[in-house]
Amino acid sequence: MVKESKLDAAHHLFLEHSYGWEVKSRVRSLNMLMDVLCQHNRSDLALQVFQEMDYQGCYPDRDSYRILMKGLCNDRRLNEATHLLYSMFWRISQKGSGEDIVIYRILLDSLCDNGQVEQALEILSKILRKGLKAPKRCRHHLDISQCNSGEDIEKAKHLINEALVRGAVPNLCSYTAMAIDLYNEGNISQANKVVDETRDRGFRPSLLTYEAKVAAFCKEGRVHEAVDVIEVEMVEANCVPNVRLYNILLEGLCNAGKSRTAVGYLKKMAKQVGCVANEETYCILVHGRCQDGRFIEASSLLEEMLIKSYRPPVNIFNMLISGLCSMGRQYEATMWLEEIISLGKSPELSVWNSLVALACCNLSDIDISLTDI
Repeated sequence: MVKESKLDAAHHLFLEHSYGWEVKSRVRSLNMLMDVLCQHNRSDLALQVFQEMDYQGCYPDRDSYRILMKGLCNDRRLNEATHLLYSMFWRISQKGSGEDIVIYRILLDSLCDNGQVEQALEILSKILRKGLKAPKRCRHHLDISQCNSGEDIEKAKHLINEALVRGAVPNLCSYTAMAIDLYNEGNISQANKVVDETRDRGFRPSLLTYEAKVAAFCKEGRVHEAVDVIEVEMVEANCVPNVRLYNILLEGLCNAGKSRTAVGYLKKMAKQVGCVANEETYCILVHGRCQDGRFIEASSLLEEMLIKSYRPPVNIFNMLISGLCSMGRQYEATMWLEEIISLGKSPELSVWNSLVALACCNLSDIDISLTDI
């Protein structure tokens, strides 16, 4: 229903079954429903789902608040978003978790963007006292009286972000949450400052922070800097990358047309204890080599993937077979066709068309050769 944009029907179905066992243990599924509703600018329905969860003992988690807060703010329902934030104080924020600052920040930034800087400061004060349980010595007064222009609004948001991180008792969770949020927004320079402060406070940036940083660089096409994060910055910090982090980098390299460099990381991963290339790794590399027109090398990687008992998705086979057909490699293309069928899958119609066209072309060449004889 949601995929077909039948949002009201999906919402009505939820309300019908909200009293049954179906809802009680499905917070994750309901978060997905609220997320889709918010993406379609129906935060009003998402709010009703959220409230019904609360009434029926299916308690919203931190992700529930984040999704709904973002949806309400995107729909400019700032009054309801403010009440949602206050409800956090006596629910998930009772112990003053630093991870909550990401949710607080959504509302505070939206208020600033809407020209309500003073209200944002007022709410910030309550967040420091009731949400983050900040001691009085940490509640610094922010003078943002001059923040009127667009540029000044950005400065105000920056100062508020600093207050959120520094306002509570310093802990790794708050620094990590803020850094990841900034990297996800593409605000790399501000995120780097947060990471630097993390180190200054005596904390080591987490692996999740490095993942977000590498992803941010790759998204902007700055793959050389992404490589430096793993090969220089993490080495100096004695932090070991995992498969997930390597996959993020490999995908960035492949998207930048550097699939050959990406393939080279297979050997580095093999030498690292507990860092075995997984199915996603090989799919990224095969896809990357195909994008770069290196179909023979992609074929070798796919063969290695199957030897390790990984099962590639059908789109990988489609891309490779079509590429081999474009090179006139009928034998290899046919072999992979047999492989995909043996796995109980079927290639898309365009692949069959490519195979038939190649076969006809080869037959035509044979006929011409016989005629010449």
